[in-house]
Amino acid sequence: MNVGNICQREVVTIGSEESLAAAAQLMRKQHVGFLVVMGSTTPSADSKVIGVLTDRDIVTAVVAKEADAHALRVGDVMTGNPLLIDETCTIEGALRHMRDIGVRRVPIVSGTGKLLGVLSFDDVVESLANQFSDLAGAIRIGQTLERTLRP
Repeated sequence: MNVGNICQREVVTIGSEESLAAAAQLMRKQHVGFLVVMGSTTPSADSKVIGVLTDRDIVTAVVAKEADAHALRVGDVMTGNPLLIDETCTIEGALRHMRDIGVRRVPIVSGTGKLLGVLSFDDVVESLANQFSDLAGAIRIGQTLERTLRP
């Protein structure tokens, strides 16, 4: 299975010129802790991912330093040139890349670099839980069939 099958397709994006206060408000409104920063403020087929911004970035770079969130822009705090994973990458391959650089969420892109979704550890855990559930179900059905066919 590849990451394109399990990533979240609804992605919250922001432009690098937006204020950090606006980014924090967007995170709160959308109930997310991760924004994908796009190279264009108006979404289009040409827009490329140029960075990511997390709630932790805001806390460590702004709140902890008592900086003015209205004076800083997303581009001032975001992680530029983030890890991007192709939608065809295996889950195992994506997890290795994420482990290597220490991230919990990563944008998923097409072969042409178009943003398709975001993969998080939560998505991987949910996928594994579903697979384990299917496995347990197969075991139960096998046991039931055996009891029925070979009493």
